[in-house]
Amino acid sequence: MKLYYAETMNPRKACAVAKYLGSPVEFIRVDLAKGEHRSPAFLEQNPNGKVPLLVDGDLHLWESTAIMAHLAVKAGSDLWPSDAASQVEVLRWLSWDIAHFSRHGSSLYFEHMIKPWVGLGEPNPAAVEEATGFFKRFAAILDAHLATRDYLVGNKLSIADFGTGVLLPWAKEARLPVEGFANIERWHERLLALPGWRDPFPAPLPVAA
Repeated sequence: MKLYYAETMNPRKACAVAKYLGSPVEFIRVDLAKGEHRSPAFLEQNPNGKVPLLVDGDLHLWESTAIMAHLAVKAGSDLWPSDAASQVEVLRWLSWDIAHFSRHGSSLYFEHMIKPWVGLGEPNPAAVEEATGFFKRFAAILDAHLATRDYLVGNKLSIADFGTGVLLPWAKEARLPVEGFANIERWHERLLALPGWRDPFPAPLPVAA
């Protein structure tokens, strides 16, 4: 299997799961700054021109949540639960995250991290204010859910945790307003105990002398 990635938000999900599971993948870095994701060779494999992309034989799988599920199923891991009810719950939290929690968190990530990186100027104050308000609203829902749980679904680690927590390692840089949400902070501390979560991306290649 080949996993195409960059050190950004959505590839982090797939890389973290692959590392956690010890999946037999070849990590292939796509240089977004050089536009490698828009090259004809890459677009032939993923017409969306985005990472992550998993190539497993004839299967070309894009979308980070689908890649996480595929890796878990292939490994026989309960990161993807075996019972249907828990599978539905995992899908619910992943869908909720994409529509609400990480949706607004990613706006802050874009304003504070991506815009300076690609030279798009200063953060938009109106966009930051709106995203901050929505993020706090949905963080309160997540915090309440985690009050009596260690993890999101069935009190077991699942791909729902890897997906929903994806922005938390960048909380300071993205200026995510997580202060005061003690249950979210405790949950992320549990995730940080996982080496694959702390350090999901392959080590950089050494610089030639």
